[in-house]
Amino acid sequence: MPELPEVETTLRGIEPHLLKQTIARVVVRDPRLRWPVPAEVSRAEGQQLVRLQRRGKYLLLKLQQGGLLIHLGMSGSLRVLQHPATPKKHDHFDLELQNGVCLRFNDPRRFGAFLWLDDDMQSHELLRGLGPEPLSADFTADYLYRTSRGRKLAVKNFIMNGHIVVGVGNIYASEALFMAGIHPQRAAGRVSRQRYESLVGAIRDVLEHAIRRGGTTLRDFVNSDGAPGYFAQELLVYDRAGNDCLQCGAKIAQKVIGQRSSYYCPVCQR
Repeated sequence: MPELPEVETTLRGIEPHLLKQTIARVVVRDPRLRWPVPAEVSRAEGQQLVRLQRRGKYLLLKLQQGGLLIHLGMSGSLRVLQHPATPKKHDHFDLELQNGVCLRFNDPRRFGAFLWLDDDMQSHELLRGLGPEPLSADFTADYLYRTSRGRKLAVKNFIMNGHIVVGVGNIYASEALFMAGIHPQRAAGRVSRQRYESLVGAIRDVLEHAIRRGGTTLRDFVNSDGAPGYFAQELLVYDRAGNDCLQCGAKIAQKVIGQRSSYYCPVCQR
């Protein structure tokens, strides 16, 4: 599934082509996405796109009145087409702009989303209750330490909980915990404030670096210009089970934690 850096990369790729442009037509070819595409999305027609932003793994397109929510799901991608070609099988919707540009959504597995948002966008059921953005000033060691007290669940599951902090998916959680030297199975309530300080810094570093590099090269993800990301070439532990740790030389271990494959160094991470 595309993670926060992939979604941020997509946002930065499409924003210059959409911002301040007017939507001429919304074309929905297959409304059977993760949730049925509502008829209200047609209200975007004739409206200008006044702001594009990301909230967690959701893309929010603010219009003059209301807005649109897009989620890439497991395999979705967005393309900016200057000269739209004939739609392919899994091209489920288009936003056609008055200047002739088309934003096209392709999703073979149909786990993505295309929904209407009222003016109070953050009150939508998918957005309210989300935790702070990991790159924001609200995401601090004090916040994680305070929120984690008394919790017995694994720290990896804790930081992957979108109600705690948004957008820290499986790949980047594994990488950040390695960088902070924290075992992914350690109980969240048993991590010290000092170690949370290291973890907050590691999460920020790994996400910012991945954004600069264009996201990870996941099998189903290509960013908005059709080029793959490059960060996967630099992963320290994720998907490296049995390989030597780049810090100490021990073998990288793999274990299922919270139904997700987790990768860690048994020597460096305690």
